[in-house]
Amino acid sequence: MVSSIVRNPVVSGQFYPNSANEIKKQLNSFIAAPGQIYEAIGCLMPHAGYIYSGKVATLTAASMHIKETVFLLGPNHTGYGSPFSIMAKGSWKTPMGDVEIDDAISNKLLENCNLLTDDASAHMFEHSLEVELPILQFFNKNFKIIPITMSSDDINELKKVGEAIAGCIKSSGAEQKSLIIASSDLTHYEDIDSARKKDNIAIDSILKLDENGLMKNIKEYGISMCGYMPAITMISAAKLLNAKKTKLISYTTSAENSGDESSVVGYAGIVIY
Repeated sequence: MVSSIVRNPVVSGQFYPNSANEIKKQLNSFIAAPGQIYEAIGCLMPHAGYIYSGKVATLTAASMHIKETVFLLGPNHTGYGSPFSIMAKGSWKTPMGDVEIDDAISNKLLENCNLLTDDASAHMFEHSLEVELPILQFFNKNFKIIPITMSSDDINELKKVGEAIAGCIKSSGAEQKSLIIASSDLTHYEDIDSARKKDNIAIDSILKLDENGLMKNIKEYGISMCGYMPAITMISAAKLLNAKKTKLISYTTSAENSGDESSVVGYAGIVIY
């Protein structure tokens, strides 16, 4: 029997603390007074170091029920692997414990979408999905993931993967048990006024559930949103799962922590329900 693949953390101790106690301490410092809890179908969460984007990501996770099946979609920063790479079996280790991959759903997706490739290499050094896991584990210890990285900017392909995810959820009767997370930061390394202007354009498209508009605006305004691809896939899937409403939970830039407004990165948390 071939042993399952275990993906070890690669940015623990850099993007976030390398001990469970320190993670919990940091995330507790981000939590605000309890607000509305959404039965989210999808969401956008940032994936930078916790000192920069952790508060936005934590507030977003705190505003949702973290469901038992999490489709975790992120951009491919490393260049390894295929354009749509799914790690179809095994588990991911974090300082908060292990998270299993839902291999049954992963295999179903592979069968139903020829764009997806079973390719663990795309995930081994990619941080965009890893940094979300300790935050999700802080709120729910019992969930499985379907991790997918993407590097294609073909909107038809992005929508097709979204259709496959929605179809898989529907055919499994898992609408109430599934959450689709798009991992993305917003504008990178522009002055704060420029970043806010561009970020507002991208956020507005997501709040309108307009994946076509998001792609158009990314190109037209040169918005350096690293995870617009997973965001488009997530929106496409969420709409097919009858999502009608959206809520901007939090927005900030790296300047809130660094104090440097000349070159910032933007971060938003948005729930779709």
